Amino acid sequence: MKTSNTQDYRGIWVFIEQEEGCLSEVSLELLTAARCLSEKKAMEICGVLLGDGVEEIAESLPGYGADRVILADHPELKRYLPLPYTKIISRLVLERKPDIFLLPATCVGSDLAPRVAARVNTGLSAHCTNLDINDQGELMQVVPAFGGKVMATILCPKHRPQMATVRPGVFRKGDRLEKKGKIERIPVGLAPEDLEQRVLDVHYEKKAAQAIEEAEIVVAGGAGIGSGDDWKWVEKLAQALNGAVGGTRPPLDEGWIHEDQMIGQSGKTIRPKLYIGIGISGVIQHTVGIQDAKTIIAVNNDPKAAIFETADLGVVADYRKIVPLLIEELRKKENP
Repeated sequence: MKTSNTQDYRGIWVFIEQEEGCLSEVSLELLTAARCLSEKKAMEICGVLLGDGVEEIAESLPGYGADRVILADHPELKRYLPLPYTKIISRLVLERKPDIFLLPATCVGSDLAPRVAARVNTGLSAHCTNLDINDQGELMQVVPAFGGKVMATILCPKHRPQMATVRPGVFRKGDRLEKKGKIERIPVGLAPEDLEQRVLDVHYEKKAAQAIEEAEIVVAGGAGIGSGDDWKWVEKLAQALNGAVGGTRPPLDEGWIHEDQMIGQSGKTIRPKLYIGIGISGVIQHTVGIQDAKTIIAVNNDPKAAIFETADLGVVADYRKIVPLLIEELRKKENP
């Protein structure tokens, strides 16, 4: 792999994800991350936006920290397609030479980022849980490693751009600023071979009523719930608390929750005021997603469960005995 002349690279780029003209919240979170990084190493922040009829989104981005927006607006870019998106962004990277390029660790970002990294001959850190700048001005990319047992800091000292995908919820969306930025509209320049892919149909799954990354109270269940019939207790407790429902990988595999409700290394990072984990063992793949919760309560019938090492309050008991009583007491307070 040929080494890049790192002195030629400048600025922080953020890929702005949108779907059907709706801006993804994680893109605004990454602009906040870019703002934090630019405080340690002064760099221009540039949002890279592809889509169709997305001028309004482009105009909103300076308010969230973008000094400049590169806009590729074309009907063929309405929905994400790997070939045209990769070609356009790779060409821009090779021409403009950003120092840092951040993308969301979403389905789109996780597909696009490695394609671009391969095209521009650089490395990529995936599913980062933190970002920082060291004394040498290099991007420190923190990711879970060895099955989540340790947190590794990855550097890319010889190649540029320094690319990373960042999990949704790791950074909070910043307050909107009174700021203006430049919008640069670029020609798309797609060839017939770039348009060989087509979206034939789009199916939308019904999302949870309350997004777990925005909820102040989250009730989550794990494999210890035991069955789909018993999952109702997780949902009933969340309802009684006006909270959101989350879970670990086993409930997702069983179909008890949707993908956007999974918490942990390959799911969402949350920061609620109150998190209640029921029947969750507490391996680091999950707890890495709840470590910033203000108060953590765990209910598990195994006194040696790892979740108790993370919890502020632990209840060693069968949740089938505890949770119904808790729901009953909560309902009494609502209807005295």
